[in-house]
Amino acid sequence: MHAITIEQPGGPEALVWDRAPEPVAGEGEVLVDIAASAVNRADLLQRQGFYDPPPGTSPHPGLECSGRIAAVGPGVSGWAVGDEVCALLTGGGYAERVAVPAGQLLPVPAGTDLATAAALPEAACTVWSNLFMVAHLRPGETVLVHGGASGIGTMAVQLAKAAGATVAVTAGGPEKLARCKELGADVLIDYRTQDFVAEVKAATNGAGADVVLDIIGAKYLARNVDALAVSGRLVVIGLQGGVKAELNLGALLAKRAAVAGTTLRARPREEKAAIVAAVREHVWPLVEAGRVRPVVHTVLPMREAAEAHRLVESGAHVGKVLLAV
Repeated sequence: MHAITIEQPGGPEALVWDRAPEPVAGEGEVLVDIAASAVNRADLLQRQGFYDPPPGTSPHPGLECSGRIAAVGPGVSGWAVGDEVCALLTGGGYAERVAVPAGQLLPVPAGTDLATAAALPEAACTVWSNLFMVAHLRPGETVLVHGGASGIGTMAVQLAKAAGATVAVTAGGPEKLARCKELGADVLIDYRTQDFVAEVKAATNGAGADVVLDIIGAKYLARNVDALAVSGRLVVIGLQGGVKAELNLGALLAKRAAVAGTTLRARPREEKAAIVAAVREHVWPLVEAGRVRPVVHTVLPMREAAEAHRLVESGAHVGKVLLAV
């Protein structure tokens, strides 16, 4: 088969469409002929040499895909050759084929075309697991979503609104904020010109956000805690703003608040399967009803992965950038 290979870490030019060994469906796995994958920030880090895939997994980037089942391995039930699926991956999505644990498969939602379905698994699993399984977002609460125009952000806005929450977002510029508003965001904050702490407090009569979903990390830590309401929950899922920062424990204690940090890629299969099952139960009906939709900025050929990485690095996109085989 062909796959995107990385012989040496570096810039986007390090991504090369080349021959690669064929994967095989092992115990509890299926083999998927890939129709499309999506670009995630973790792929950029892997290309740069900062985020190696877990031992024993595919060396190719790509944390999600859509396609058709080509083979079913031993011990798999409920799936058949030819089924149209999308999948949460540990890696290997930038390729023509990938082996996937059956517990990480999802059917393509009714009303969603096969390629577009590649935009769903990683964002849906990340948002559901963090907003609802970790932060326990409830109806009537206020959530602050950083990077509201990103793939994660656009999904978070929609799922939080569907759950009955008030949604505040940060994004860079009026065009991105307008897209967030279209998806249901209530409080629009341009991080380039506005103080998100002040804006969230103004929108909540001084109370603050019950939940903050953060992709920035160190740079925002102190301000995120400041933005929290009493009994608030901060969930850090990205480190675009650095890895080390001081935390005022006094402020955290005074608010009886909690800070959690999570990743998805390195979790055991059983944990991923539980998240995928929850997404199928709670998110897929919303997608099929049209209340939540994948937001796709553009679709590029897989062999043009380098250009897709340049686009994501520029920050000019809204939603997902897809790679089609």
